[in-house]
Amino acid sequence: WDPGQTVHLLFMYVCVMLHRTHNQMKTYLLQNSEDIRCKCICPPYRDIEGQIYKQNVSLKDCNCLHVVEPMPVDGKDVEAYCLRCECKYEERSSGTIKVTIIMYLSILGLLLLYMVYLTLLEPMLKRRLFGHSQLIQSDDDVGDQQPFANAHNVLSRSHSRPNMLNKVEHAQQRWRRQVQEQRKSVFDRHVVLS
Repeated sequence: WDPGQTVHLLFMYVCVMLHRTHNQMKTYLLQNSEDIRCKCICPPYRDIEGQIYKQNVSLKDCNCLHVVEPMPVDGKDVEAYCLRCECKYEERSSGTIKVTIIMYLSILGLLLLYMVYLTLLEPMLKRRLFGHSQLIQSDDDVGDQQPFANAHNVLSRSHSRPNMLNKVEHAQQRWRRQVQEQRKSVFDRHVVLS
């Protein structure tokens, strides 16, 4: 089982899913909506229920006479009905919406890949690079307070890794030590209070 191949397959899967989502969004935006529309909200009138009407018309045609179809009243009631309706012209940029959604899904996919790397592949790579016995420590050697001390020493001596990765590893190990110290102090306080 090759971890590199798994990452590659997972990356390809995310790319295919993003491409499919992009195509579905594009189809939806082209078929089901326009960037401009007129929306008329008409309240109840006599025995007619209130309704919302939408039409893709220009700004100059955004009124009750052009948008409300079919007209629910006849003749002289049309003017009285239309005076009660409130029509608003609406514009939006479907291109901006599409780009925002694609960026959001891309970032989400990258975070998912990073999570998979941290949970599955990083421990396997460390075992392969530094040997299983160097990362596992007995309780007699270091104790419960610093379970990652040996791994940190091995990583800091490694000259094959780029400097930035060493810094990240160092920060990660420092964070783990701080968490262990906090746990120890919480348990010590709990014992004192008991």
